[in-house]
Amino acid sequence: MRLAMKSTLKRLSLLASTALAALVFSTPAMALEKFKIGYLRVMDDAQAMAAYEAGLYKKYGLDVELIEFKSGTDLIKAIVGGQLDSGVFGFTNAVAWASKGADLKVVSGAQLGYHAIVAREDAHINKVADLKGKNLASQAEGSTADVVLKGVVFRDAGLKPDDVNVLGVSPQVAVQSLVGKRVDAAFLFEPQARIAQLIAPVKQIYEIGEVWPFPCMVVITSGETLKNRRAAVWKSLDAQRDAIELLKKKPAEAAKLIAGYFIAEPTLKTLKHGEMLREDVIRDAIKSQTFNAKLNDKEQNRMQEIADILQAQGSLKTKDGKPFEVRSIVDLSWQKDRKLQ
Repeated sequence: MRLAMKSTLKRLSLLASTALAALVFSTPAMALEKFKIGYLRVMDDAQAMAAYEAGLYKKYGLDVELIEFKSGTDLIKAIVGGQLDSGVFGFTNAVAWASKGADLKVVSGAQLGYHAIVAREDAHINKVADLKGKNLASQAEGSTADVVLKGVVFRDAGLKPDDVNVLGVSPQVAVQSLVGKRVDAAFLFEPQARIAQLIAPVKQIYEIGEVWPFPCMVVITSGETLKNRRAAVWKSLDAQRDAIELLKKKPAEAAKLIAGYFIAEPTLKTLKHGEMLREDVIRDAIKSQTFNAKLNDKEQNRMQEIADILQAQGSLKTKDGKPFEVRSIVDLSWQKDRKLQ
């Protein structure tokens, strides 16, 4: 009887140990906090994609659902409506909604604007001024790219917005339009600018980052989400900061993680270089970017300048008619706490 009791106790002890081990090993997965992040399929948002593919969100305890949007103007509506916890996109969308009373916060930087104008070689466009009377594919009206195109690029070239027929489409459609000769030129992010030059007879005539750098993409959340889920927001920023370090220091490794977001097939058929591995195309696109999670004073001043352009265009109106103060929607408590350099 004693032997039977000992055997029973041994089995119970083994079962208890197994159950405890299962609980211990399952706890991290069970503890992951759900978090929804909106993004655009452009290189400016690479850190959001790389953080997801590298498992960095999970590293910081988040179960992230990455949701793609065609434009920042659509993405901001999802944040305002509570369908997203945060997003990586152009800050002009937040400014426009905040001026109407929406409670929004810019909580970190992401990428300094790379936007290139590429033109078909048969369109006889060699400089920005040559775009007069031409068809140009760009982003949706009111987007950061659209504001900078009309308020800076055209202005500096002596063009008025209505001198050029601007079509607001996604970057992917813009590339297809160039290939199909439906437009003469396009104002593109990477890697679409690079892909267009590889697969179509087009050339780059301008890149705004070389002459007028600005913080194109930032991370935005709602004031309510930041108040109620600050820890989760900060975890997501930690993950994206780590992803930015990966993109900057190991572009080839990062390219393997995110190449599929931009080029579906393993190789890209080019006009002059034969079949190119998609990872090589994306690696070079990553190298052309300036990623930074920190927003410094110079960049915030540039954001204010763009908001002033929006207001001068009549696209941004405040209730009291006074200039919109961009810093009123900027919360840099995360970057101060993390002592970002």
